[in-house]
Amino acid sequence: MTSAPATPPLALIAAVGANRAIGLNNRLLWSLPEDMAHFKALTQGRTVLMGRKTWESLPPRFRPLPGRRNIVISRNPDYQAPGAELAHSLEAALALAARPQGGQESAAASLAEVFVIGGAQLYGEALALADRLYLTEVADSPAADAFFPPVDGARWPETARETHRTDSGLIYAFVTRERAA
Repeated sequence: MTSAPATPPLALIAAVGANRAIGLNNRLLWSLPEDMAHFKALTQGRTVLMGRKTWESLPPRFRPLPGRRNIVISRNPDYQAPGAELAHSLEAALALAARPQGGQESAAASLAEVFVIGGAQLYGEALALADRLYLTEVADSPAADAFFPPVDGARWPETARETHRTDSGLIYAFVTRERAA
């Protein structure tokens, strides 16, 4: 009898305003170099899942995100994302992430934490399946047209918080939340 393949742990990572804002006009709301470094440190060497709009929002020189396995989710069967793998649903992307990539990574690496990096629709769908949230909580409530889904603190207790302030006075915190048992 063959057992089902193990599913890698799933994490969502995002910079989120006090109003849950994450984007406007397919762009990030803040330019925080420390947040970008934090994002890179957490996702380097891992698989990142993103929706088509998030992929298209990346500057072409950063597509695919270097040092990561990039999987783009699009319902369009003809969509092309050069340098990335394609999936047509979150479930298909997770199944793809659980398999080693063309012999280039070990089976153990394919079971490492997988990161959903956007956008809003994908975050909303993935939250129910996630094990951990890595949020950069920004003390700002800008205008936005994309929002992170509501997070119930009782279901997602904080396990870590590191607060920072930019030179211009903007306060933000790197917050880790884990799904309650």
